[in-house]
Amino acid sequence: MVSSRKWPHGRKSLAVCLAVIAGYVDAYGFITFGTFVSFMSGNTTHAGSDIGGGFLKAAIPAVLAIISFVAGVFAATLLVRSGMRRPRFALYIIIAALLGLTIAVTRLTVLSAPAFVIMLSFTMGVMNTALSRVGSQLVNVTFVTGTLSQIGGHLARAWRSEPLEDAEWPGDTHFARAMLLTTVWLGFFSGALLGGALTLLMGVWMLAIPAVTILFLASAETLITNVSD
Repeated sequence: MVSSRKWPHGRKSLAVCLAVIAGYVDAYGFITFGTFVSFMSGNTTHAGSDIGGGFLKAAIPAVLAIISFVAGVFAATLLVRSGMRRPRFALYIIIAALLGLTIAVTRLTVLSAPAFVIMLSFTMGVMNTALSRVGSQLVNVTFVTGTLSQIGGHLARAWRSEPLEDAEWPGDTHFARAMLLTTVWLGFFSGALLGGALTLLMGVWMLAIPAVTILFLASAETLITNVSD
C-alpha cells in the first residue's frame, strides 16, 4: 500500500547540502593537488592510464585517494553499525574535525601533497556514509556518475509511463525521482563551481566554510533527536 506522505523534506535538503560540500571540497582537491578527493571514478581512470603508460609515480596520488576513500567508508560504516545512539552526529563531528585539521596542518607544517589527498579523501569517504538514501531512493552525495545514470533510467521509465514499484506516496513517480536526483547533481555542480572560485581566493581557508556547515548540521541533528525523544 502506498503511503500518503512525501519524502522527508529534511532528508532531501540534507542530501543536496552534502552534495554541495562534496563538490566544493573535490574542486579544492583537484585544483590544489591535481587529484579528485571525492570523485573516485576519475581517480580510477587516472591511476589506470598512468600505470598503463608507465608513469607509476604520477599514479600514486590517485591510488592513495581511492584507498583512503574506501578506508573512510569502512571506518564510518563500522561506527554507524556499532550501535551508538547518534551515529550521524558523530560522523558530522569527525568530518568537521578532519577539515579543520587539514587547515591547521596546511598552515603549520609542510607535508607533501599525497598526505593532504589522504586526509581529504578519507574525509569524503566518511561523509559518503552520512546519507545513502532519501526515502527508498538511493543517493550518492560525494560522486555523481551513479546519480546521472539513475536520472537517465528514471526518465526513460517515466517516458514509458512505467509505475514506480517502491513508490512511497501518490506523487512518487519515476519523474519525481529523476527530479530529486537532479537537485542532488546540481548541488554537487554548484559546490564545485563555488569551490573552484574560492580556492583561488582563499586557499585552504575555504575549507572552513564546509567545516562550519557540518557543525551546523551536527547541531541540527542534536535538536531533531532531542525533539523526537
